[in-house]
Amino acid sequence: MKKLSELIECPYDLEIKGIATDSRNVEDGYLFIATKGYHVDHYLFIDDAIKHGAVAVVVDRVGSFSVPTVLVSDISQVLISICEKFYEVSSRDFSFVGITGTDGKTTTAMITRNLLNLYFPTAYIGTNGLYCGDDIYPTQNTTPCIEELYQAFSVVKKHNCKVIVMEVSSEALLHHRVDSILFDVVAFTNITEDHLNIHKSIENYRNCKFRLASLCKSNGNIFINGDCENCQLLTVKCKISFGVNSDNDCVISNVSECKDFVKFTVCYQGEKYHFSSPFLGIYNIYNVVLAWLIAGSFSLPYDKLCLSISKLPVVPGRREVFHDKRGFDVLLDYAHTENAVFHLLKSLSHYSRIIVVTGAAGGREKRKRSLIGDVLFQYASYIVFTMDDPRYENPKKIAQDMIGTHNEKEYTFIEDRQNAISFAFQNAKKGDVVAVIGKGRDNYMAIYDKKLPYSDYDVIMNLLQQ
Repeated sequence: MKKLSELIECPYDLEIKGIATDSRNVEDGYLFIATKGYHVDHYLFIDDAIKHGAVAVVVDRVGSFSVPTVLVSDISQVLISICEKFYEVSSRDFSFVGITGTDGKTTTAMITRNLLNLYFPTAYIGTNGLYCGDDIYPTQNTTPCIEELYQAFSVVKKHNCKVIVMEVSSEALLHHRVDSILFDVVAFTNITEDHLNIHKSIENYRNCKFRLASLCKSNGNIFINGDCENCQLLTVKCKISFGVNSDNDCVISNVSECKDFVKFTVCYQGEKYHFSSPFLGIYNIYNVVLAWLIAGSFSLPYDKLCLSISKLPVVPGRREVFHDKRGFDVLLDYAHTENAVFHLLKSLSHYSRIIVVTGAAGGREKRKRSLIGDVLFQYASYIVFTMDDPRYENPKKIAQDMIGTHNEKEYTFIEDRQNAISFAFQNAKKGDVVAVIGKGRDNYMAIYDKKLPYSDYDVIMNLLQQ
């Protein structure tokens, strides 16, 4: 706890137990900082914050409230200053790797973190939570809001980690959550259409992603997927491209896929490096190579990093494969965009049949539902449509949006996701794969405005044990 007068110049000595910019996160003894977001003006929720227990508020407009109020001119900068003092930490205490892109952020970030962590203590912040040492802490968003981010930094500092690998979402860039950070490394996995319900156009979405490059140190490294047309449009003087095309700075070749690993060669800075990677699928080669390049930029030996990659653990919720005693495999993956579903299903062609359990999120971009449906009907053998965070929408209507006019493949709709996965298990045979996609290791189902406890992973584990 800190006194308010220790956090900001004011005459109030009351003790502050926590900081929040969202009134819904306020608890007794909290300081509420009424920032103005991209979509929401939190000033309008000050009374709500006080009802939840806020003992003081910071504002940038004159108002009369029932608790001590501090008026400031630049509330965004004040928020960062207060967070630094309250949590006794600064972004300057760490070296940062920022990874953005439509698909592959989590896989690339976790591989990067696990690689670096073999050489020096490294933390990870992203969709899968906060990783420090052997400890894992849950996070609310891919990139937490500013006060949660600084709380995470304080945890990282206690674990004596000097490097933080972060997933940086387009929403975080839109809301300026990471503007106080100077990144040592910035990386772009790819950019394809997504979140257009927020950004309205691919140009807006792409330019929002590109903001991350402006947050890179002048002597930092910027890596891009050189095979991605949208990434190629990034206009910065120094960028390092990777991909299979020969005009990239780092060229991938000689790909050979086996059942449990994939072999390939990389030519970089005049040297050839040979990989044997447990991360299957062509799309994962891009993720692995990017993680390898990032780790190498910390002056680590590239040849040793190649060997280390072969021993890394799988990424939770990303192409996790489990074996059923009846002879079929179960695959758990977060794929929820047209591009991700396409590459995932294409990589499963060695199975006799591909049974997919999937849905689409409610309250999100509706246009991509039919695009994902097109991919499903092209590459899946059988599709079990079900709910996937429907929020206020009807799951069956969402499934109909995905199905469209398709009828060339067998499919069914089972609203309850647990029952849908169970049905897929019952219909799977030796040599098949049941691909449960869309939620990965999420531990909730968003129905209306609630996040109800639910986990694909738990359902799969229970079914495998039966």
